[in-house]
Amino acid sequence: MRIEVRRTGGFAGIERRAEVDTSARPDAHEWHVLAEEAMADCRDTPPVGVPDGFSYQLTVDGRTVYCADPRLTEAQRKLITRVLKEGA
Repeated sequence: MRIEVRRTGGFAGIERRAEVDTSARPDAHEWHVLAEEAMADCRDTPPVGVPDGFSYQLTVDGRTVYCADPRLTEAQRKLITRVLKEGA
């Protein structure tokens, strides 16, 4: 599974991208469960965010969805944080 996160917005408006490929990871199942849970509550179109808030584009195996602060679910927040931290 390939998980990509693109974060835009914020005070400075700087874009950040990261990607994780779970195919060779020993914790791949954990990533898959988290990604499925996070994607379930996202939208197919970018939501209206708040001033200086972050907007996110999540792509998992070619399917792209969107979410934004401050209305992230716990699963979305956890997935985004992990991908941005561990991804290249």
